[in-house]
Amino acid sequence: MTQGFTHNTSASVTVDLDLASPISAYTIVRADGTPVGTADFVVIPGASEERIFFHTEVCQDFGGRDLVALLISKALTDSIRENITVVPLCPMFARHLQVQGDEFIANGGAFRQPTPDDIGVITRAALGET
Repeated sequence: MTQGFTHNTSASVTVDLDLASPISAYTIVRADGTPVGTADFVVIPGASEERIFFHTEVCQDFGGRDLVALLISKALTDSIRENITVVPLCPMFARHLQVQGDEFIANGGAFRQPTPDDIGVITRAALGET
């Protein structure tokens, strides 16, 4: 799933969703095909799917914070639309939800605080274990 945006520098970027196993990501890509940021997550299937967001990184040369905000916004909008619970292990997601969590919930979103078990899930995913 790809969505196009115009960055504040008037540069055209897209946000691509790559659902992969074991680690998925939202990726910001410039019009020339250069990836400039990612928000990595692991999908936890169940009665209510959860996405543990554990790492977000953007190239500071291409807008830094604005691109982080774009990644987070797209991920949270998708989670509302798809009825997915967000688990903000990544400090950037956690900070965003700490400030705007009430608004996110009011718009139909759901999130929960990470647990030590979530860290284990991420570690196993990074090692390629299922």
